[in-house]
Amino acid sequence: MLNYIVRLICCGAAVYYMPKILGNISVPDFTTAVIVAFVMSILNTFVKPVLQLLSLPITILTLGIFYLVVNVFIVYLCSYLVPGFEVKGFLQPLIFGFILSIVNGIVGGFQD
Repeated sequence: MLNYIVRLICCGAAVYYMPKILGNISVPDFTTAVIVAFVMSILNTFVKPVLQLLSLPITILTLGIFYLVVNVFIVYLCSYLVPGFEVKGFLQPLIFGFILSIVNGIVGGFQD
């Protein structure tokens, strides 16, 4: 449980500072950033595998590129669910999801 809380806070910090780098993403405060990290973890655990399974034929046809669209959809869904978190465009949510997964992997690597 403590490992999850540490990972959540580190990902929340990444979510909080990413709008300053990327633009077209809005996170008003650190509390909202931690909530975004929590909602993203829930969506990545339960919704993303279902979407990947449903989109498997088109992902195979596009040689895996459609997987990026699924990642952007997850970020937009999180934006819809968390008030105060706003994203615009396609490239910024794509980079946002990519950086968040890298931060999550690094933190997870230190915890093991």
